[in-house]
Amino acid sequence: MTKFGCDQVEWAASRRDFLTKTGTGFGGLALSYLLGRDVASAGTSLRDLVNPLSPKQSHFAPRAKSVIFLFMEGGPSHLDTFDPKSALRKHAGKPLPPTFTKGLITAMGEYDSPIFPDKRQWKQHGQGGLWISDWCKHVAESADELAVIRSCWANGIVHSNGVCQMNTGSILAGRPSLGAWVSYGLGTVNQNLPAFVVMQDNNGTVVNGPRNWGAGFMPAVYQGTRILPGAEPIANLNTPEGVVESRQLGKLDFLSSLNREHAASRASQTELDARIAAYELAFRMQAESPEAVDLSHETEATKNLYGMDDKDCATFGRMCLLSRRLVERGVRFVQLYSGAGSKWDAHSGIEKNHGDRFRETDKPIGGLLKDLKSRGLLDETLVVWGGEFGRTPMSEKGDGRDHNPTGFTMWMAGGGVKGGQVIGATDEFGLHAVEDRLHVHDIHATILWLMGLKNLELTYNYKGRPENPTINEGDAFRKIAGT
Repeated sequence: MTKFGCDQVEWAASRRDFLTKTGTGFGGLALSYLLGRDVASAGTSLRDLVNPLSPKQSHFAPRAKSVIFLFMEGGPSHLDTFDPKSALRKHAGKPLPPTFTKGLITAMGEYDSPIFPDKRQWKQHGQGGLWISDWCKHVAESADELAVIRSCWANGIVHSNGVCQMNTGSILAGRPSLGAWVSYGLGTVNQNLPAFVVMQDNNGTVVNGPRNWGAGFMPAVYQGTRILPGAEPIANLNTPEGVVESRQLGKLDFLSSLNREHAASRASQTELDARIAAYELAFRMQAESPEAVDLSHETEATKNLYGMDDKDCATFGRMCLLSRRLVERGVRFVQLYSGAGSKWDAHSGIEKNHGDRFRETDKPIGGLLKDLKSRGLLDETLVVWGGEFGRTPMSEKGDGRDHNPTGFTMWMAGGGVKGGQVIGATDEFGLHAVEDRLHVHDIHATILWLMGLKNLELTYNYKGRPENPTINEGDAFRKIAGT
Protein backbone atom coordinates (compact mmCIF):
# COMPACT_ATOMS: atom_id res chain seq x y z
CA MET A 1 0.00 0.00 0.00
CA THR A 2 1.36 3.33 -1.00
CA LYS A 3 1.68 6.17 1.49
CA PHE A 4 2.70 9.61 0.50
CA GLY A 5 4.52 11.77 3.04
CA CYS A 6 7.86 13.25 3.97
CA ASP A 7 9.64 10.98 1.49
CA GLN A 8 8.40 13.35 -1.21
CA VAL A 9 10.38 16.19 0.35
CA GLU A 10 13.44 14.02 0.68
CA TRP A 11 13.24 13.10 -3.02
CA ALA A 12 13.01 16.77 -3.93
CA ALA A 13 16.31 17.40 -2.13
CA SER A 14 17.92 14.36 -3.74
CA ARG A 15 16.63 15.48 -7.10
CA ARG A 16 18.36 18.83 -6.85
CA ASP A 17 21.56 17.25 -5.60
CA PHE A 18 21.50 14.72 -8.42
CA LEU A 19 20.80 17.29 -11.09
CA THR A 20 23.43 19.79 -9.98
CA LYS A 21 26.32 17.49 -9.12
CA THR A 22 26.35 14.89 -11.88
CA GLY A 23 28.18 15.50 -15.12
CA THR A 24 27.60 18.98 -16.42
CA GLY A 25 24.45 19.50 -14.41
CA PHE A 26 21.15 19.10 -16.16
CA GLY A 27 21.36 18.75 -19.90
CA GLY A 28 18.27 20.69 -20.94
CA LEU A 29 14.55 20.27 -21.07
CA ALA A 30 14.55 17.76 -23.90
CA LEU A 31 16.98 15.53 -22.00
CA SER A 32 14.92 15.84 -18.80
CA TYR A 33 11.90 14.57 -20.67
CA LEU A 34 13.78 11.63 -22.18
CA LEU A 35 15.34 10.70 -18.85
CA GLY A 36 12.02 10.99 -17.06
CA ARG A 37 10.32 8.85 -19.69
CA ASP A 38 12.86 6.12 -20.25
CA VAL A 39 15.05 5.58 -17.21
CA ALA A 40 13.75 3.31 -14.49
CA SER A 41 15.08 1.20 -11.68
CA ALA A 42 13.54 -1.07 -9.08
CA GLY A 43 11.34 0.70 -6.53
CA THR A 44 11.91 4.32 -7.53
CA SER A 45 12.49 5.62 -11.02
CA LEU A 46 14.56 8.56 -12.12
CA ARG A 47 11.29 9.84 -13.51
CA ASP A 48 10.14 10.44 -9.92
CA LEU A 49 13.25 12.49 -9.31
CA VAL A 50 12.64 14.62 -12.38
CA ASN A 51 8.86 15.05 -12.39
CA PRO A 52 6.69 15.20 -9.25
CA LEU A 53 3.64 14.57 -11.44
CA SER A 54 4.84 11.16 -12.59
CA PRO A 55 2.11 8.49 -12.32
CA LYS A 56 1.86 7.01 -8.82
CA GLN A 57 0.37 3.82 -7.54
CA SER A 58 -3.09 4.15 -5.99
CA HIS A 59 -3.90 2.49 -2.66
CA PHE A 60 -6.15 -0.04 -4.42
CA ALA A 61 -7.64 -0.61 -7.84
CA PRO A 62 -9.48 2.57 -8.85
CA ARG A 63 -12.95 2.70 -10.33
CA ALA A 64 -12.32 6.10 -11.93
CA LYS A 65 -9.23 7.43 -13.69
CA SER A 66 -10.35 11.06 -13.99
CA VAL A 67 -12.78 13.52 -12.40
CA ILE A 68 -14.85 16.27 -14.02
CA PHE A 69 -16.25 18.49 -11.24
CA LEU A 70 -19.10 20.72 -12.44
CA PHE A 71 -19.23 23.51 -9.85
CA MET A 72 -22.34 25.73 -9.81
CA GLU A 73 -20.94 28.69 -7.90
CA GLY A 74 -23.45 30.48 -5.70
CA GLY A 75 -25.50 27.50 -4.54
CA PRO A 76 -28.13 25.85 -6.80
CA SER A 77 -31.49 25.01 -5.28
CA HIS A 78 -32.05 21.34 -4.58
CA LEU A 79 -35.75 22.04 -3.93
CA ASP A 80 -36.32 23.06 -7.55
CA THR A 81 -34.17 20.42 -9.25
CA PHE A 82 -33.63 16.98 -7.65
CA ASP A 83 -35.42 16.99 -4.25
CA PRO A 84 -39.15 17.77 -4.66
CA LYS A 85 -41.15 18.62 -1.53
CA SER A 86 -44.94 18.71 -1.63
CA ALA A 87 -44.94 20.59 1.69
CA LEU A 88 -43.62 23.71 -0.05
CA ARG A 89 -46.82 24.10 -2.06
CA LYS A 90 -49.05 22.98 0.79
CA HIS A 91 -47.63 25.62 3.17
CA ALA A 92 -46.83 28.29 0.57
CA GLY A 93 -46.78 31.82 1.99
CA LYS A 94 -46.87 30.59 5.58
CA PRO A 95 -44.01 30.22 8.08
CA LEU A 96 -42.71 26.79 8.94
CA PRO A 97 -45.14 24.98 11.28
CA PRO A 98 -44.49 25.53 15.03
CA THR A 99 -44.03 21.78 15.49
CA PHE A 100 -41.16 21.94 12.99
CA THR A 101 -39.48 25.11 14.29
CA LYS A 102 -39.26 24.18 17.96
CA GLY A 103 -35.60 24.56 18.88
CA LEU A 104 -34.76 25.30 15.23
CA ILE A 105 -31.61 27.22 14.39
CA THR A 106 -31.13 28.15 10.75
CA ALA A 107 -27.83 28.96 9.09
CA MET A 108 -29.37 31.82 7.11
CA GLY A 109 -32.87 33.17 6.78
CA GLU A 110 -35.46 33.64 9.51
CA TYR A 111 -37.40 30.47 10.24
CA ASP A 112 -40.62 32.53 10.32
CA SER A 113 -40.07 33.84 6.78
CA PRO A 114 -42.79 32.65 4.38
CA ILE A 115 -42.30 29.37 2.58
CA PHE A 116 -41.66 29.80 -1.13
CA PRO A 117 -43.25 27.08 -3.31
CA ASP A 118 -41.44 25.58 -6.24
CA LYS A 119 -42.95 26.27 -9.66
CA ARG A 120 -41.47 23.36 -11.52
CA GLN A 121 -42.92 20.47 -13.45
CA TRP A 122 -41.59 17.20 -12.09
CA LYS A 123 -41.32 13.82 -13.78
CA GLN A 124 -39.79 10.48 -12.95
CA HIS A 125 -36.98 9.47 -15.26
CA GLY A 126 -35.12 6.28 -16.10
CA GLN A 127 -35.56 2.80 -14.75
CA GLY A 128 -34.77 4.09 -11.27
CA GLY A 129 -37.65 6.56 -11.44
CA LEU A 130 -35.60 9.57 -10.34
CA TRP A 131 -37.63 12.71 -9.76
CA ILE A 132 -36.06 15.53 -11.78
CA SER A 133 -37.53 18.94 -12.62
CA ASP A 134 -38.01 20.50 -16.04
CA TRP A 135 -35.01 22.77 -15.43
CA CYS A 136 -32.79 19.69 -15.92
CA LYS A 137 -34.50 18.00 -18.86
CA HIS A 138 -31.27 17.23 -20.76
CA VAL A 139 -29.49 15.79 -17.70
CA ALA A 140 -32.68 13.82 -16.96
CA GLU A 141 -32.14 11.89 -20.20
CA SER A 142 -29.15 10.26 -18.47
CA ALA A 143 -31.05 9.58 -15.24
CA ASP A 144 -29.92 5.95 -15.14
CA GLU A 145 -26.31 7.16 -14.87
CA LEU A 146 -26.97 9.45 -11.88
CA ALA A 147 -26.55 8.82 -8.18
CA VAL A 148 -28.47 11.73 -6.65
CA ILE A 149 -27.19 12.53 -3.15
CA ARG A 150 -29.95 14.43 -1.34
CA SER A 151 -28.33 14.44 2.08
CA CYS A 152 -25.23 16.64 1.70
CA TRP A 153 -24.32 19.15 4.39
CA ALA A 154 -21.51 21.61 5.04
CA ASN A 155 -20.29 24.19 7.55
CA GLY A 156 -20.01 27.30 5.39
CA ILE A 157 -22.95 29.71 5.60
CA VAL A 158 -21.62 32.37 3.22
CA HIS A 159 -20.08 31.95 -0.22
CA SER A 160 -16.46 32.54 0.77
CA ASN A 161 -16.28 29.79 3.40
CA GLY A 162 -18.75 27.52 1.57
CA VAL A 163 -16.79 27.57 -1.69
CA CYS A 164 -13.55 27.21 0.27
CA GLN A 165 -14.78 24.12 2.08
CA MET A 166 -16.24 22.45 -0.99
CA ASN A 167 -12.89 22.88 -2.72
CA THR A 168 -10.40 22.38 0.12
CA GLY A 169 -12.30 20.69 2.95
CA SER A 170 -11.98 23.69 5.26
CA ILE A 171 -13.93 26.94 5.66
CA LEU A 172 -10.56 28.63 6.27
CA ALA A 173 -8.16 29.39 3.44
CA GLY A 174 -4.72 27.81 3.15
CA ARG A 175 -5.31 24.13 2.53
CA PRO A 176 -4.73 22.27 -0.75
CA SER A 177 -7.68 21.87 -3.08
CA LEU A 178 -9.19 18.46 -3.82
CA GLY A 179 -7.73 18.58 -7.33
CA ALA A 180 -4.28 19.27 -5.89
CA TRP A 181 -4.58 16.24 -3.60
CA VAL A 182 -5.54 14.05 -6.57
CA SER A 183 -2.57 15.41 -8.56
CA TYR A 184 -0.24 14.78 -5.59
CA GLY A 185 -1.59 11.31 -4.93
CA LEU A 186 -1.81 9.98 -8.47
CA GLY A 187 0.23 12.25 -10.74
CA THR A 188 -0.77 12.29 -14.38
CA VAL A 189 -0.58 9.70 -17.13
CA ASN A 190 0.11 12.40 -19.74
CA GLN A 191 3.39 14.23 -19.08
CA ASN A 192 2.59 16.79 -21.81
CA LEU A 193 -0.57 18.17 -20.22
CA PRO A 194 -1.36 19.51 -16.74
CA ALA A 195 -2.71 17.04 -14.19
CA PHE A 196 -5.33 19.51 -12.94
CA VAL A 197 -7.20 21.96 -15.19
CA VAL A 198 -9.70 24.70 -14.28
CA MET A 199 -12.12 26.60 -16.51
CA GLN A 200 -14.80 29.21 -15.79
CA ASP A 201 -17.64 30.54 -17.92
CA ASN A 202 -17.08 34.29 -17.61
CA ASN A 203 -14.45 36.86 -16.71
CA GLY A 204 -15.82 37.30 -13.20
CA THR A 205 -13.83 36.25 -10.17
CA VAL A 206 -14.75 32.99 -8.49
CA VAL A 207 -15.14 33.61 -4.76
CA ASN A 208 -11.66 33.24 -3.18
CA GLY A 209 -10.05 33.22 -6.64
CA PRO A 210 -7.14 30.86 -7.39
CA ARG A 211 -7.03 29.58 -3.81
CA ASN A 212 -9.90 27.27 -4.83
CA TRP A 213 -7.54 25.35 -7.09
CA GLY A 214 -4.34 26.09 -5.21
CA ALA A 215 -1.88 23.67 -3.62
CA GLY A 216 -1.93 25.26 -0.15
CA PHE A 217 1.01 24.04 1.91
CA MET A 218 2.01 21.43 -0.69
CA PRO A 219 4.45 22.19 -3.52
CA ALA A 220 2.95 24.64 -5.99
CA VAL A 221 3.38 22.18 -8.87
CA TYR A 222 0.16 20.43 -7.78
CA GLN A 223 -2.07 23.49 -8.25
CA GLY A 224 -4.61 23.77 -11.06
CA THR A 225 -3.87 25.31 -14.45
CA ARG A 226 -6.41 27.82 -15.79
CA ILE A 227 -7.57 27.37 -19.37
CA LEU A 228 -9.01 30.56 -20.85
CA PRO A 229 -11.33 31.26 -23.79
CA GLY A 230 -9.83 32.62 -26.99
CA ALA A 231 -6.87 31.93 -29.24
CA GLU A 232 -4.44 31.27 -26.37
CA PRO A 233 -6.30 29.03 -23.88
CA ILE A 234 -3.22 28.57 -21.70
CA ALA A 235 -1.55 31.90 -20.91
CA ASN A 236 1.91 32.47 -22.43
CA LEU A 237 1.88 29.06 -24.10
CA ASN A 238 2.34 30.13 -27.70
CA THR A 239 5.88 30.63 -28.97
CA PRO A 240 6.62 34.35 -29.54
CA GLU A 241 6.53 35.37 -33.19
CA GLY A 242 9.93 35.11 -34.86
CA VAL A 243 11.42 32.76 -32.24
CA VAL A 244 12.47 29.39 -33.68
CA GLU A 245 12.41 26.23 -31.58
CA SER A 246 16.22 25.91 -31.29
CA ARG A 247 16.51 29.46 -29.99
CA GLN A 248 13.71 28.94 -27.49
CA LEU A 249 15.17 25.64 -26.30
CA GLY A 250 18.54 27.31 -25.80
CA LYS A 251 16.99 30.03 -23.68
CA LEU A 252 14.99 27.58 -21.60
CA ASP A 253 18.02 25.33 -21.15
CA PHE A 254 20.10 28.23 -19.89
CA LEU A 255 17.29 29.46 -17.64
CA SER A 256 16.82 25.96 -16.28
CA SER A 257 20.50 25.66 -15.35
CA LEU A 258 20.36 29.00 -13.49
CA ASN A 259 17.18 28.01 -11.67
CA ARG A 260 18.60 24.66 -10.60
CA GLU A 261 21.81 26.19 -9.37
CA HIS A 262 19.77 28.69 -7.38
CA ALA A 263 17.45 25.96 -6.04
CA ALA A 264 20.24 23.62 -4.95
CA SER A 265 20.86 25.49 -1.71
CA ARG A 266 17.19 26.30 -1.06
CA ALA A 267 15.56 22.91 -0.55
CA SER A 268 12.67 24.31 1.51
CA GLN A 269 11.40 26.67 -1.19
CA THR A 270 9.14 24.36 -3.17
CA GLU A 271 8.04 27.21 -5.44
CA LEU A 272 11.43 26.94 -7.15
CA ASP A 273 10.87 23.27 -7.97
CA ALA A 274 7.38 24.15 -9.16
CA ARG A 275 8.73 26.88 -11.43
CA ILE A 276 11.35 24.55 -12.92
CA ALA A 277 8.74 21.83 -13.46
CA ALA A 278 6.40 24.41 -14.98
CA TYR A 279 9.03 25.47 -17.54
CA GLU A 280 9.62 21.84 -18.45
CA LEU A 281 5.89 21.15 -18.73
CA ALA A 282 5.28 24.33 -20.73
CA PHE A 283 7.86 23.30 -23.32
CA ARG A 284 6.24 19.89 -23.73
CA MET A 285 2.74 21.42 -23.72
CA GLN A 286 3.57 23.56 -26.75
CA ALA A 287 3.50 20.41 -28.83
CA GLU A 288 0.40 18.72 -27.39
CA SER A 289 -1.84 21.34 -25.74
CA PRO A 290 -2.81 23.20 -28.92
CA GLU A 291 -4.20 19.95 -30.32
CA ALA A 292 -5.97 19.11 -27.05
CA VAL A 293 -7.88 22.39 -26.97
CA ASP A 294 -8.51 22.62 -30.72
CA LEU A 295 -12.17 21.87 -31.39
CA SER A 296 -11.96 22.32 -35.15
CA HIS A 297 -11.73 18.57 -35.74
CA GLU A 298 -14.89 17.82 -33.74
CA THR A 299 -17.94 17.14 -35.88
CA GLU A 300 -20.81 19.62 -36.01
CA ALA A 301 -23.05 16.91 -34.56
CA THR A 302 -20.77 16.62 -31.52
CA LYS A 303 -20.61 20.39 -31.04
CA ASN A 304 -24.40 20.61 -31.29
CA LEU A 305 -24.73 17.81 -28.72
CA TYR A 306 -22.98 20.15 -26.28
CA GLY A 307 -25.18 23.09 -27.28
CA MET A 308 -22.44 25.03 -29.05
CA ASP A 309 -24.96 26.05 -31.73
CA ASP A 310 -27.00 27.88 -29.07
CA LYS A 311 -25.70 31.26 -27.90
CA ASP A 312 -27.14 30.72 -24.41
CA CYS A 313 -25.07 27.63 -23.71
CA ALA A 314 -22.22 27.82 -26.23
CA THR A 315 -19.65 28.93 -23.65
CA PHE A 316 -20.34 26.20 -21.11
CA GLY A 317 -20.79 23.72 -23.96
CA ARG A 318 -17.28 24.48 -25.16
CA MET A 319 -15.96 23.98 -21.63
CA CYS A 320 -17.70 20.61 -21.33
CA LEU A 321 -16.38 19.47 -24.71
CA LEU A 322 -12.86 20.56 -23.74
CA SER A 323 -13.17 18.62 -20.48
CA ARG A 324 -14.01 15.45 -22.44
CA ARG A 325 -10.98 16.01 -24.70
CA LEU A 326 -8.73 16.55 -21.67
CA VAL A 327 -9.75 13.43 -19.72
CA GLU A 328 -9.55 11.52 -23.00
CA ARG A 329 -5.87 12.55 -23.09
CA GLY A 330 -5.09 11.61 -19.50
CA VAL A 331 -5.79 14.75 -17.43
CA ARG A 332 -6.72 13.61 -13.92
CA PHE A 333 -8.93 16.41 -12.61
CA VAL A 334 -10.96 18.99 -14.54
CA GLN A 335 -13.08 21.56 -12.73
CA LEU A 336 -15.63 23.73 -14.52
CA TYR A 337 -17.11 26.78 -12.81
CA SER A 338 -20.59 27.87 -13.89
CA GLY A 339 -21.71 31.32 -12.75
CA ALA A 340 -18.28 32.58 -11.70
CA GLY A 341 -18.92 35.42 -9.26
CA SER A 342 -21.72 33.61 -7.34
CA LYS A 343 -24.23 33.99 -10.17
CA TRP A 344 -26.24 31.01 -8.87
CA ASP A 345 -27.02 33.03 -5.73
CA ALA A 346 -30.79 33.65 -5.79
CA HIS A 347 -32.09 35.41 -2.68
CA SER A 348 -34.67 36.96 -4.97
CA GLY A 349 -35.91 36.27 -8.49
CA ILE A 350 -34.96 32.59 -8.44
CA GLU A 351 -37.16 31.83 -11.46
CA LYS A 352 -35.13 34.09 -13.73
CA ASN A 353 -31.80 33.40 -12.00
CA HIS A 354 -31.95 29.62 -12.11
CA GLY A 355 -33.81 29.62 -15.41
CA ASP A 356 -30.91 31.49 -17.00
CA ARG A 357 -28.26 29.31 -15.34
CA PHE A 358 -29.88 26.06 -16.45
CA ARG A 359 -30.27 27.35 -20.01
CA GLU A 360 -26.50 27.87 -19.93
CA THR A 361 -25.58 24.49 -18.43
CA ASP A 362 -28.24 21.80 -18.76
CA LYS A 363 -27.75 20.91 -22.44
CA PRO A 364 -23.92 20.97 -22.24
CA ILE A 365 -23.91 18.73 -19.16
CA GLY A 366 -26.44 16.37 -20.72
CA GLY A 367 -24.27 16.28 -23.84
CA LEU A 368 -21.16 15.56 -21.79
CA LEU A 369 -22.77 12.54 -20.12
CA LYS A 370 -24.00 11.17 -23.44
CA ASP A 371 -20.70 11.79 -25.22
CA LEU A 372 -18.61 10.18 -22.48
CA LYS A 373 -20.84 7.13 -22.51
CA SER A 374 -20.86 6.76 -26.30
CA ARG A 375 -17.04 6.84 -26.33
CA GLY A 376 -16.66 4.32 -23.51
CA LEU A 377 -15.20 7.01 -21.22
CA LEU A 378 -17.98 7.32 -18.64
CA ASP A 379 -17.01 4.11 -16.86
CA GLU A 380 -13.59 5.58 -16.05
CA THR A 381 -14.59 9.25 -15.67
CA LEU A 382 -16.33 10.42 -12.50
CA VAL A 383 -18.64 13.39 -13.14
CA VAL A 384 -19.65 15.41 -10.05
CA TRP A 385 -22.31 18.17 -10.01
CA GLY A 386 -23.08 20.62 -7.21
CA GLY A 387 -22.32 23.93 -5.52
CA GLU A 388 -21.12 25.10 -2.13
CA PHE A 389 -24.57 24.63 -0.53
CA GLY A 390 -28.28 24.53 -1.37
CA ARG A 391 -31.20 26.90 -0.76
CA THR A 392 -33.81 27.30 2.00
CA PRO A 393 -37.52 26.50 1.71
CA MET A 394 -38.24 29.97 3.16
CA SER A 395 -37.74 33.27 1.38
CA GLU A 396 -36.84 36.50 3.16
CA LYS A 397 -37.39 38.50 -0.04
CA GLY A 398 -40.49 36.72 -1.23
CA ASP A 399 -39.40 35.17 -4.52
CA GLY A 400 -36.03 33.57 -3.86
CA ARG A 401 -34.23 31.25 -1.50
CA ASP A 402 -31.41 31.84 0.98
CA HIS A 403 -28.24 29.86 1.74
CA ASN A 404 -28.76 26.39 3.13
CA PRO A 405 -25.68 24.32 4.10
CA THR A 406 -27.63 21.95 6.38
CA GLY A 407 -29.24 19.93 3.59
CA PHE A 408 -28.65 20.02 -0.16
CA THR A 409 -28.15 17.88 -3.25
CA MET A 410 -25.19 16.85 -5.38
CA TRP A 411 -25.02 14.09 -7.96
CA MET A 412 -22.32 11.82 -9.29
CA ALA A 413 -22.20 9.75 -12.47
CA GLY A 414 -19.79 7.35 -14.12
CA GLY A 415 -16.47 6.34 -12.57
CA GLY A 416 -17.81 3.23 -10.84
CA VAL A 417 -20.97 4.92 -9.53
CA LYS A 418 -24.19 2.90 -9.60
CA GLY A 419 -26.67 5.04 -11.49
CA GLY A 420 -30.42 5.42 -11.16
CA GLN A 421 -30.36 5.71 -7.37
CA VAL A 422 -31.18 8.29 -4.71
CA ILE A 423 -28.94 8.47 -1.65
CA GLY A 424 -30.14 9.98 1.62
CA ALA A 425 -32.97 12.39 2.32
CA THR A 426 -33.80 15.79 3.75
CA ASP A 427 -36.73 16.55 6.06
CA GLU A 428 -40.25 17.25 4.74
CA PHE A 429 -39.32 20.87 3.91
CA GLY A 430 -35.82 20.16 2.55
CA LEU A 431 -34.06 22.18 5.24
CA HIS A 432 -31.92 19.55 6.98
CA ALA A 433 -30.30 16.30 5.85
CA VAL A 434 -31.79 13.55 8.01
CA GLU A 435 -30.89 10.22 6.38
CA ASP A 436 -27.42 9.00 5.31
CA ARG A 437 -26.03 12.46 5.99
CA LEU A 438 -22.86 13.14 3.99
CA HIS A 439 -20.62 16.00 5.06
CA VAL A 440 -18.25 17.64 2.57
CA HIS A 441 -15.47 15.49 4.03
CA ASP A 442 -17.50 12.35 3.27
CA ILE A 443 -18.11 13.58 -0.27
CA HIS A 444 -14.39 14.22 -0.79
CA ALA A 445 -13.56 10.84 0.76
CA THR A 446 -16.00 9.19 -1.64
CA ILE A 447 -14.46 10.89 -4.68
CA LEU A 448 -10.97 9.86 -3.57
CA TRP A 449 -12.15 6.31 -2.87
CA LEU A 450 -13.54 6.02 -6.39
CA MET A 451 -10.10 7.18 -7.59
CA GLY A 452 -8.44 4.38 -5.60
CA LEU A 453 -7.24 6.54 -2.69
CA LYS A 454 -7.92 6.27 1.03
CA ASN A 455 -8.52 9.78 2.32
CA LEU A 456 -6.80 9.26 5.69
CA GLU A 457 -3.77 7.53 4.18
CA LEU A 458 -3.08 10.12 1.50
CA THR A 459 -0.75 12.22 3.66
CA TYR A 460 1.69 15.08 3.27
CA ASN A 461 4.00 16.11 6.09
CA TYR A 462 3.67 19.80 6.83
CA LYS A 463 5.67 21.28 9.74
CA GLY A 464 6.05 17.83 11.27
CA ARG A 465 2.35 17.03 11.05
CA PRO A 466 0.90 14.45 8.59
CA GLU A 467 -1.92 16.27 6.80
CA ASN A 468 -4.63 14.58 4.74
CA PRO A 469 -7.33 15.92 2.40
CA THR A 470 -10.30 15.49 4.76
CA ILE A 471 -8.64 16.83 7.95
CA ASN A 472 -8.64 13.52 9.84
CA GLU A 473 -12.31 12.70 9.29
CA GLY A 474 -14.73 11.65 6.57
CA ASP A 475 -15.81 8.22 5.35
CA ALA A 476 -16.24 7.09 1.78
CA PHE A 477 -19.88 6.24 1.05
CA ARG A 478 -19.26 2.93 -0.66
CA LYS A 479 -22.93 2.24 -1.35
CA ILE A 480 -22.63 4.75 -4.17
CA ALA A 481 -20.88 2.01 -6.15
CA GLY A 482 -23.52 -0.55 -5.23
CA THR A 483 -21.19 -2.37 -2.82
